[in-house]
Amino acid sequence: MKLKKLSYSLSVCKIQSVADMDLNAEFYFIGRTDEEISLVCRTEDVPAGVAHRSDGWKGFRIQGTLDFSLIGILSGISSVLADHKIGIFAVSTYNTDYILVKKEDFDRALASLEKEDYTIC
Repeated sequence: MKLKKLSYSLSVCKIQSVADMDLNAEFYFIGRTDEEISLVCRTEDVPAGVAHRSDGWKGFRIQGTLDFSLIGILSGISSVLADHKIGIFAVSTYNTDYILVKKEDFDRALASLEKEDYTIC
């Protein structure tokens, strides 16, 4: 399985309103529930006045389009990283999954996955 490194730093935020963010930004995820609005975006795109933010994340995505019938892909990656004591923040899109780890764990995470036959590009 191929994993593609994202070249930019990411932040995980809790925002008050989507009106505060740049919807034309190149990369972001928004999650809204009855309790909160969460935003994952490039660190330089974090809107002013966020309620809470966690900087220092790096990420990679599973290359290709994943069929909904596939089972255990995210579980396999998260298990490898958990075995190496690396926490994750995962986000899924229609096509694929994105896995974020803290910047200081990024190289170790990728090396751990390579040892388990994941291809990093």
